[in-house]
Amino acid sequence: MDHSTQIANDIKKEGTQQAASPKDAVAYIVFDTESIPDGELVATVKYPSENLSPDAAIERAQAEAKAKSFSGSDFLPFTFQKPVAICTLKVDKNFMPIGLNCLDTPQYRTNEMVKLFWLGIETYKRANLVSFNGRGFDLPLLELAAYDQGISATSYFASEKRSRYRSPYIDLQDVLSNQGSCKLEGGLNLLARRLGLPGKMGITGHDVYPMHKAGKFQEINDYCACDTIDTYFVFLRTKVLMGHVTLEQEKKIFEDAIDWFKTKAEDFPALGKYLANIQRGKTV
Repeated sequence: MDHSTQIANDIKKEGTQQAASPKDAVAYIVFDTESIPDGELVATVKYPSENLSPDAAIERAQAEAKAKSFSGSDFLPFTFQKPVAICTLKVDKNFMPIGLNCLDTPQYRTNEMVKLFWLGIETYKRANLVSFNGRGFDLPLLELAAYDQGISATSYFASEKRSRYRSPYIDLQDVLSNQGSCKLEGGLNLLARRLGLPGKMGITGHDVYPMHKAGKFQEINDYCACDTIDTYFVFLRTKVLMGHVTLEQEKKIFEDAIDWFKTKAEDFPALGKYLANIQRGKTV
């Protein structure tokens, strides 16, 4: 079996044993990633002559980043990160979810999830990508991961998905910050909470690295999946803001989407907690 055939077989599983959605049915792919510092890369690039272990290199780089940061953040740039979770939500032209996947679960292999992501982008090449800050973090992270592995993303680079102003790709942070002219303080969590959605439920991006060291891989994927769903619902409200969907239409889509997510709770146990924490009164 050649490489492309093997990956094609893998994408049919996508960690949840769900069949791939028909190509023409997928109008949007909402996605999110979680990442951790790549200790070997940090040691090799930042401290090449110091013989530091990956963990020691990360600790030192984080301390240096924190000392330089106005906010006290120790987060390292995406160039020194590697993805450890990628979740996607396929959405049809009527804005209804039709497929939720956390890639390469329960194996949690970075290389395989990256292959599956880019194969999905090539497979559903007509679909618009939707993310929150994906242009500034998630996509560059995944592009470099593809670069490392020698993965081709032909249709992605041939299309306008990477164009900031003419792209079919929808970065909600760009849309809601006037293309970056102001800082959207509070981020996705704030936007979700304004709609009565759960937002962060005790975990933030800064927790992912220690969680990964502790072997809490499924918990990381659960967190990523919930962020992906938050992104989807924020996308819906943004469509109302832009005049593409009426508020009444959004209410119906919201209710139908909740019912759809309930049917997936057996495959994604974290959905139960997510759905239980929605405050419906705030969703208008």
